[in-house]
Amino acid sequence: MLPTEKLHQIIARFEYLEARLHAGAAPAEIARISREYSDLKPVVDQIAAYHSAKADLAEAEAMLSDPEMRALAEEELPRLKFRIPEMEQALRIALLPKDAADGRPAILEIRPGTGGEEAALFAADLLRMYQRHADAKGWRFEILDQQFTDLGGIKELTAHVQGEGVFARLKYESGVHRVQRVPETEAGGRIHTSAATVAVLPEAEEVDIDIPASDIRIDTMRASGAGGQHVNTTDSAVRITHIPTGLVVTSSEKSQHQNRAIAMQVLRARLYEMERERTANARAADRKAQVGTGDRSERIRTYNFPQGRMTDHRINLTLYSLGQIMQGGLDEVIDALTAHDQAAKLAEMSE
Repeated sequence: MLPTEKLHQIIARFEYLEARLHAGAAPAEIARISREYSDLKPVVDQIAAYHSAKADLAEAEAMLSDPEMRALAEEELPRLKFRIPEMEQALRIALLPKDAADGRPAILEIRPGTGGEEAALFAADLLRMYQRHADAKGWRFEILDQQFTDLGGIKELTAHVQGEGVFARLKYESGVHRVQRVPETEAGGRIHTSAATVAVLPEAEEVDIDIPASDIRIDTMRASGAGGQHVNTTDSAVRITHIPTGLVVTSSEKSQHQNRAIAMQVLRARLYEMERERTANARAADRKAQVGTGDRSERIRTYNFPQGRMTDHRINLTLYSLGQIMQGGLDEVIDALTAHDQAAKLAEMSE
């Protein structure tokens, strides 16, 4: 059964927000009210459609006693009896507690793991995969900081991804991605196993995380790597150390002023994610039952190139469409992870 009282509360809240917007809320409130209103509108539309279907069902059942309308009712009833449970399930999912960060942009970090140069090359492949996925979604993908190896692999990369539902979709990518293939650097044709680590953090605003100046140490240093004469001769790179946690963030673009802003943006995201993890751990002692955003030290996925296979180990999903996936076709994987997470939350709520 659906929680009727909860449905009434949502409708009442939606009507209150609608009235506030029409009455002309204070400018400082308009953005917040508009966001909540937009979030609730699809749910309220679902509730209205559900109530309408229930009313149609009651009307059709009443028509069974009318000889002239009985045939029409018998035609309509199977459709309604099939549709209403589907609508109820969709509403249960819509009523699940939302991750407050789902609507935020994301900070994406990619680093090579075990495997030397091949791991760095695979990290570069993952970058291209996410860039293509972002392009297909109409998201904005901006590289904030990047360091490459001589062969074009990635030593370290930080990107900012903006668009609708970015963190909600990409949060399942956090973890260790393992690759099995014959490396470009391997002359003997042997299959090697290497790995890269992906971290997806919700972007934090200054109001979310207050970082006192006394809590950070900022060092400037000579930027290294490719980038032209200016980068190599100017002390433009910035390293920020967060003293209470020991977190260190660096940025090595051309502008020192820009680097400070980028490093602070990434530092806020990391501190915000640490706080989210602490809160989640306090709420649930056993987070392994949910996909969540994953433990970044956990192997989450294997990309087997000789077999054209991708396996997501969290949900035992295997797809033989690796070429499409590496071209950014991640929707089938992310949809399956989202559905699994929703099923786990629904099961938890029913216990």
